[in-house]
Amino acid sequence: MPQLPDDLDAVAVRTWCSLSLEALGRERAEIDAINVYPIADGDTGTNLYLTVESAAAAVEAVFAAHETGATAPATADAVRAMAHGALIGARGNSGTILAQLLRGMAGVLADGGDAAHLRLALTSAADAARQAVAHPVEGTVLTVAAGAAQAARGEDPDLRTVVTAAYDGARAALARTPEQLAVLGRAGVVDAGGRGLVAVLGALVETVTGQAPVRGPRTASGNAAKTPVTVDGGSVVGLPVGGTPVEGVTEGGLPASAPVEGPLDCPEDGSAGPAFEVIYLLEARDEQVARLRTRLDALGDSLVVVGGDGLWHVHVHVDDAGAAVEAGVEAGRPYRIRITHFATESDHDVRVQAEPAQRAVVVVVPGDGLAGLCTEAGATTVIARPGEPPASGELVEAIRRAHAREVVLLPNDAALRHTAAAAAEQARTEGVRVALVPTRAAVQGIAALAVHEPDRGFDEDVVAMTAAAGATRYAELAVAERQSWTMAGICQAGDILGLIDGDVAVIGSDVPHTARTVLDRMLAAGGELVTLVLGEDVPDALADALEEHVREGHLAVDTVVYRGGHQRAPLLIGVE
Repeated sequence: MPQLPDDLDAVAVRTWCSLSLEALGRERAEIDAINVYPIADGDTGTNLYLTVESAAAAVEAVFAAHETGATAPATADAVRAMAHGALIGARGNSGTILAQLLRGMAGVLADGGDAAHLRLALTSAADAARQAVAHPVEGTVLTVAAGAAQAARGEDPDLRTVVTAAYDGARAALARTPEQLAVLGRAGVVDAGGRGLVAVLGALVETVTGQAPVRGPRTASGNAAKTPVTVDGGSVVGLPVGGTPVEGVTEGGLPASAPVEGPLDCPEDGSAGPAFEVIYLLEARDEQVARLRTRLDALGDSLVVVGGDGLWHVHVHVDDAGAAVEAGVEAGRPYRIRITHFATESDHDVRVQAEPAQRAVVVVVPGDGLAGLCTEAGATTVIARPGEPPASGELVEAIRRAHAREVVLLPNDAALRHTAAAAAEQARTEGVRVALVPTRAAVQGIAALAVHEPDRGFDEDVVAMTAAAGATRYAELAVAERQSWTMAGICQAGDILGLIDGDVAVIGSDVPHTARTVLDRMLAAGGELVTLVLGEDVPDALADALEEHVREGHLAVDTVVYRGGHQRAPLLIGVE
């Protein structure tokens, strides 16, 4: 049995992240089902899962950097990585607030992880999250966070006592949320974001005590017992659309589902809500962010701005999505921009109830240009932006979005092998037949998609796509960031590197010459088709020059050119 921690050191933080991810993975669907505020879009559990997945990945990266050392990373490094990972990976209103809660805790836990520091951390987290929300509302995750902090106060020096008290306080606060927020009371559910926070605090209890907290009565089959849930003396009983009373409880002994009385996708006052959710990361100074808050607050609602030290995560619901993004441009440099149209999401929810397709392809692409190309070919796409590889949860969501009985997954990056495998395994547990074709580059994915035939047998189709990908050699051009030793010799910062099949094969001074050298080396082994994918800033003239170069030296070789949009590499090359 592993030794239980006396304080929250780096190893404990790593365990906490892992257990939180497991807990949210188990409860994601149920949390999604009770998501009625501020928008009934049914994604709170998924958003929390993806946020914690990003936090856990950041902590794992810190540990990976210490693999050769004899000691674990410093606690400060682990908690700051957790907070930063949550910030850059935050999804939705709930994920954004959770990121700020973790940031508030990290600021204190970096100085110590004993009981006294944890009490301060919980208070700091609750205060920071409340300050980040433009118009705090009681009966939400903010109330649950405050309940955890209040219950943990005292002088007891035992860490286990503090985390247990915080968990119990959060559960008690969660049970009261239907009384505090009318839309929850009408639906007979607790706050979805608050329930997610309870799951995260439950994982902290398990980390510190070695035992998962008791979450409620169970049946012999392992399901939650169907007994009424009492909240301050009253049972929470729901009435579904058919009018038959049901008594639903979650694994935590809390209300699970109930009727919808009137529109739930609106603010508490019942007015129609904004049409778009806008989310982006923002590099900006503090004074610029203060002005941004004021401007966004006038544009819409559900405004949450979290972060600090020059990096911020912005979330807002607005009718004018363009104005919200323009406000970010005026404040600093917004990126990783996501705009969701709530009506479109609702339409999608209706569409997915239809009969699933027999087969679909999910493909990861490095830029929006290839995303459009693959979408036209009938694939469901996931964009891997520079420095922002997709998490397994994003790939699972894409598989669900494809809505098919059989799915071929093309990760198009060797570094995504394990992530894609985890996503495939998760989708299989949901009844989807998934085949992972281990494509290592976008050009291999293009080749595989070109031979995809949904009308033939699944196994036969997968074999053909795998063969096409395997027969495609791939290369890319990159700009060296620093002096380093490579397979082709020593490169200097600013050199153009030609990577063939993942290894540096050419070091050049400019893109055109390096590209020609790479093509000559690849075609020396033969080939029938060259695929060129141009980055956003690469002129069309380069493609014309390279096409002419291939034609002059290899008469029987054809060349196709695609625009990749904003991608990491200025040029991707494939040879089949």
